Amino acid sequence: MTQVLLFHHAQGLTDGVLAFADELRAAGHEVDVPDLYEGRTFAHLDDGVAHADELGVDTVIARGRAAAEQLPPGLVYAGFSLGVLAAQSLAQQRPGAVGAMLYHAAVPLGYFGDSWPADVPLEVHLAAEDPWEDLDEVATFMATAGGQLWTYPGDRHLFTDRSLPDHDAEAARLVLERSRAFLARVG
Repeated sequence: MTQVLLFHHAQGLTDGVLAFADELRAAGHEVDVPDLYEGRTFAHLDDGVAHADELGVDTVIARGRAAAEQLPPGLVYAGFSLGVLAAQSLAQQRPGAVGAMLYHAAVPLGYFGDSWPADVPLEVHLAAEDPWEDLDEVATFMATAGGQLWTYPGDRHLFTDRSLPDHDAEAARLVLERSRAFLARVG
């Protein structure tokens, strides 16, 4: 069993994020999913991004850190899009991380530190033509950080969230399969 701290995307703690967490739990992992938006969800990505902008990146990251402080070290940090900010920050900066799974985004090295911890396995999952993410920038990050970059066909940003229109059932199935395999390796 691996303990995962999973952060939601800009549309909030949606049913699709909760369902993804339940799928990881069904594979025997303990998954905590804090609500960085204090109960708010948004039907449209642009509205969720606007709310995140109002809160500020520092607040999102601080709320993620506060959630982590309630848990012991030895976690896999995971995040969807906006949630990558909290997950990646913790994976790079909080001692004891055992892995990181970043969905739909990655932050360039230098934002949270100039290097990726050598003992923290990393996977990034995103759509090859995602208009919200620069695949070349992520590939550069991965070349320096190491780990596995998984790309999926299409241009849907939050394709793993079954409660949103961007959902792609086949790509989401592959993400879950690969995520379970990653957790089995690091746990």
